[in-house]
Amino acid sequence: MTLDAGILHRLTKGTPEDAWRVIINKAVEIAAKPLAAGNAPGEVTKRDREIGTLDHFLSTSGWDLWHAFGDTVERTSDRLVRWWAEPYSAKAVLILDGLSLRELPWLLQGAKERGFTLHEVTANASELPGETNEFARALGFGSRSQLQNNGGGLAHKLTPTHTECVDIAWKDCAGLVDASPNWVFWHHWPDSKVHDGSGAGQGLDTLTRDAAEQLTSDDFWALVERLATGRRLVITSDHGYAATGYFPDADGEVGQFLKKTFASGRSTAGGGETGPFVPPVAMQINSPHGAHRLAVGRWKWKSQGGYPTLTHGGLSLLEVLSPFVELTK
Repeated sequence: MTLDAGILHRLTKGTPEDAWRVIINKAVEIAAKPLAAGNAPGEVTKRDREIGTLDHFLSTSGWDLWHAFGDTVERTSDRLVRWWAEPYSAKAVLILDGLSLRELPWLLQGAKERGFTLHEVTANASELPGETNEFARALGFGSRSQLQNNGGGLAHKLTPTHTECVDIAWKDCAGLVDASPNWVFWHHWPDSKVHDGSGAGQGLDTLTRDAAEQLTSDDFWALVERLATGRRLVITSDHGYAATGYFPDADGEVGQFLKKTFASGRSTAGGGETGPFVPPVAMQINSPHGAHRLAVGRWKWKSQGGYPTLTHGGLSLLEVLSPFVELTK
């Protein structure tokens, strides 16, 4: 896929706000189209590559837009705080750790099939770097684990609420949701699966099959229904993930620099050299979480033990955009 002239004009001639609006709307449009379990692995890979055209623009002629990303695209954490202040009598948030736009169709199709009303479908920004504890801290929690067994406390930004954080079967999750009016429920899936499948092979195929199974299951939707009963519900995530198994290899000096800087990861804390390369393959981003160097675009490189085929923390669209789905029943 190549960017058509109209989109390219809007990306290069408008403001950063305009450009990011076009990019996010296009990414959501590509990702949200209906899926069927039978063709999901091939179709998701095709869409991943289609969104890769936008990543290519952002890592070549449009790389300056990454400097504007943190100030231009509303973060999921800020969007949740803003949504939490809405005058709904009861509300709930279901955070699926590591959920990306790839999984969005299952949520939209399942909601429609099971009689839910969709109020908003969009994408927001992860924290930079796109990591779990950065998102937890942005919401005022010490870490993800603080939410376990209603340990969220009263110092975070989504008070008052009952909290939970688990990595257990969906059917067991629904039983944890009591009649408390407000809920923040954080589940480790699919991030737990991202890292399970990140060591070898094309992990995206395995994860796509698992997502099709999980997000169409009666047990998952029983949890959604439990949270949505009498409440306004948002389903979102802390960050997405990059299917790095499909990324091209960075060779020569670029590959050596990336390996030295990031080892087997996509980001590193603190400032430092970002290399002599133009366009850049790494950028320093100063976010509310301090200075970090982040890998830019779709590259993998040789590293000890092999570079993971699924990971997150760098600057590519499917790792820094999180679905935001608001529904009721």
